[in-house]
Amino acid sequence: DAFYRGGLTTIEITMNSSEAEEQIRSAVEHFSDRLNVGAGTVRHPGELMRALEAGASFIVSPNVNEEVIRECKKKQIPIFAGALTPTEVYQAFHWGADMVKVFPASVMGPDYIKSLKGPLETIPLIATGGIDETNMIDYLKAGAFGFGMGSTLFDKKLISTGNWEGLKDQIQNYAGILQGWRG
Repeated sequence: DAFYRGGLTTIEITMNSSEAEEQIRSAVEHFSDRLNVGAGTVRHPGELMRALEAGASFIVSPNVNEEVIRECKKKQIPIFAGALTPTEVYQAFHWGADMVKVFPASVMGPDYIKSLKGPLETIPLIATGGIDETNMIDYLKAGAFGFGMGSTLFDKKLISTGNWEGLKDQIQNYAGILQGWRG
């Protein structure tokens, strides 16, 4: 609820989270009319099937797995495959990834996205890993179509203390930075 009230519309629940399928089912049950609920860290076909059975409407992977990408395309499920090298980025897109998630982006920085966009200009890239309020706009300026955030967006202290209003405010701050940049 804090995520939605904070102004964001797409949430990914990672399959390596505790009770991931139950979290996805619950989010879909309570928020599918307001949020896009997907599954992340989908590394192989078994995790893909569990994520889809739980109700995920999109898939994010940390790797390039041809079976996962092709099965998503077959089922018309958006897939954002994780890659780092130009070869992996190209291969993921060639196999049908809707967008390619450059992971871990923080290791290479925004200039790496800009460099990839030179020869791979038609491939939509999403930066993930180490993205926060201080660098998210830099990735967009470098040519990323978007970005994903985890621990920087979901403050563990706010969550552990049940400070949902504080979490909403933090998320709202991130959304405001993005909206301000987009104009």
